[in-house]
Amino acid sequence: MAEAARRDALSLAAHTHATVTPLSACSRFVLRGRAPALAAAGAAFGVPLPREACRAAVVEERAALWLGPDEILLLAPEAERDAVAGALHAALTGLPHALVDVGHRSAALEVAGPGAAFLLNAACPLDLGTAAFPAGMCTRTVLGKCEILLWRVDAARFRLEAMRSYADYVWRLLEQARRDWTG
Repeated sequence: MAEAARRDALSLAAHTHATVTPLSACSRFVLRGRAPALAAAGAAFGVPLPREACRAAVVEERAALWLGPDEILLLAPEAERDAVAGALHAALTGLPHALVDVGHRSAALEVAGPGAAFLLNAACPLDLGTAAFPAGMCTRTVLGKCEILLWRVDAARFRLEAMRSYADYVWRLLEQARRDWTG
């Protein structure tokens, strides 16, 4: 019986190992538009915009995340903000669309490690198993009492975006859950 308890404790420790790391500032744009605007924006941004629900597309350091049928979140390095904005504005001229710079609205965290999904599930109701939420999937959801954007970057790494005013709450919630499981 003691051996089974030890084995269970080791298994739990392996599944709960995860790190929570703040990510550096980045440029963020929310784009809304129909197919012609989305196609033009994707070409200008250098990332083919995802057409499949809840998916992300990545080219080098740029990413496009599907938030809705006509809504895409564009992420790029902070240093590229002005260049991205200029290219998008030029490409979208004459096309009905909405493009909003939301770069300072959110803060991003990376939750990584073999226990990343387990840690997030301490306060997120989604099934984060790889079959239900595979790499490349993204969605709006909640973590505790906070609305977040969750993107599974790869099998053991998630990017979490939360409104800047809730960042401390999200950080503390994840750190408390991590401490609860790791002792």
